[in-house]
Amino acid sequence: MSEVTANRVLVALSGGVDSSAAAVLLLEQGYDVVGVFMRNGVSGATRGPAAEKSCCSASDARDAEAVAGRLGIPFYAVDYAAEFGRIVDHFAAEYRRGRTPNPCVLCNSQLKFGHLFEVAQAVGASHVATGHYARAAGGRLLRAVDERKDQTYYLFGIDRECLPRALFPLGGLTKAEVRDVARRAGLRTAEKAESMEICFVTSGDYRDVVRARGGVGRPGRFLDVEGRDLGPHGGVGLFTVGQRRGLPPLGVPHYVRSIDPERGDVVLCEAGGLADRRATVRSVHWLVDPPGEDLEVQVRIRARSEPAPARLLLDRAGTDGAETVEVEFSEPVRAVTPGQAAVFYQGDLVLGGGWLD
Repeated sequence: MSEVTANRVLVALSGGVDSSAAAVLLLEQGYDVVGVFMRNGVSGATRGPAAEKSCCSASDARDAEAVAGRLGIPFYAVDYAAEFGRIVDHFAAEYRRGRTPNPCVLCNSQLKFGHLFEVAQAVGASHVATGHYARAAGGRLLRAVDERKDQTYYLFGIDRECLPRALFPLGGLTKAEVRDVARRAGLRTAEKAESMEICFVTSGDYRDVVRARGGVGRPGRFLDVEGRDLGPHGGVGLFTVGQRRGLPPLGVPHYVRSIDPERGDVVLCEAGGLADRRATVRSVHWLVDPPGEDLEVQVRIRARSEPAPARLLLDRAGTDGAETVEVEFSEPVRAVTPGQAAVFYQGDLVLGGGWLD
């Protein structure tokens, strides 16, 4: 255990351009930087486009180590295979429950801004940094300047007490500027493709993971919104709310409206049937002092959607007064998907979030 040094920072190096540039910027700002790579235990089946767009692979580990060598900073690789395994198990189980999980939120809250603080303590670092496009100031989480790249949706689950020790060097930059930082430093990651896929879905098809981790859940029937039988399906874990592909031909486009994992029913509707004005959000996690009354906010219900104006109706029957909230949208939103995160904003400030139910 090393004595904590005020200007030492542990940066999570994924082997991509963003985390590489984050390390460069921290060095330029005068920090004593230590790099760490998180091994997830996934190996073997990486092929095709997903191999180039995943993260945490063996080639990513080599790239991360090469970046650390180029920058002259200490480098460690930590084995989080067991912890990742639990996240993957949860991922598969959620699909069997008729829900659509977001494992990146859990990885950030439990590992990158959870276990990595233990590693930071071990190497004497006062802060943990990542290549996320976000900003932290005064113990608050703020949206990135480049709204197209903003990743605060994935970060709402961070422990509030950790925020003063979290650094996001890329929060004020565009992607083009980040690549310029890496080029200037002569890093091999400067032109590397972005990591867009879930790191453990190495085949490019999430259903392969669900099959391998306990199966795809109860088979059953497709139904329309009136309850008419539209034919069989192979398991509820093969579907997600809003999905269009893989459904029976019905003459006009249909989408998954809802999933009942107990009965095995997958209810289909036309596009207009996906709109909702209300949603329930459970296990709410606040990054600010919990509000004592209903609140006007903007709510993002998926990573690549724009925050929608809404009102939070607090459930004062919850155990902490706000564990569960009802969201009332100003205008109907499309495909409210159980299992996905709902993140609350006021302007650039991230208030917190929870899980759509």
